[in-house]
Amino acid sequence: MSQSSRDGSRRRRAAVSYRDSTVPSEDHGPSHTGDADPQEVARAIVLRQLTASAKSRGQLADKLAERHVPEDVAREVLDRFEEVGLVDDREFAAMFVRSRAETRKLSRSALRRELSRRGITGEFAEAALEQRSAEDEARDAHELVRRKLPATFDPSDRKEHEKLTRRLVSMLGRKGYPPGVAFGVVKEELAGLGSVQDPDDSTTQGQDVWDTP
Repeated sequence: MSQSSRDGSRRRRAAVSYRDSTVPSEDHGPSHTGDADPQEVARAIVLRQLTASAKSRGQLADKLAERHVPEDVAREVLDRFEEVGLVDDREFAAMFVRSRAETRKLSRSALRRELSRRGITGEFAEAALEQRSAEDEARDAHELVRRKLPATFDPSDRKEHEKLTRRLVSMLGRKGYPPGVAFGVVKEELAGLGSVQDPDDSTTQGQDVWDTP
């Protein structure tokens, strides 16, 4: 089991334990209504979210807003969860980067966007991204390209070479790798399959490869 999996399991066990000691067992799907205690509703929502999987504070705040929990109540409840260590954006960001880098081979820029969508920016995001070096990205980019190389390929066929180059560069672009890095990695990997005259810049690097199917 990877470190990120162990971290996630530990946090879910802690959330289950805390939930069982604070939330009535018959409460299955809370949302705030006029007759309900908003603090209890908020705690129940957060605990169920954390039991399912690790969440950032921003994600939990969004979920509470969806359930119509007042903003001041949500803030107070989330502050308490941070105090007891069940909500920790620094730890979440580090775990998220390790997991996504391992399973999806995302670049630092793509991981930064993913963290931002979960409400994590600034110091916590950058600290987590320090786990991912330029060497890590280069290694993963090469691995991604090798996975997609066709079983049969004629490197002397210029049209086929250019088509494959665009497809592989586009794939790396979707993972967040910049064009210069993507072209360099693809060129190296295709060179290993056989020699071919380098495609003219006007037919490859001048195109918007990121939108190529």
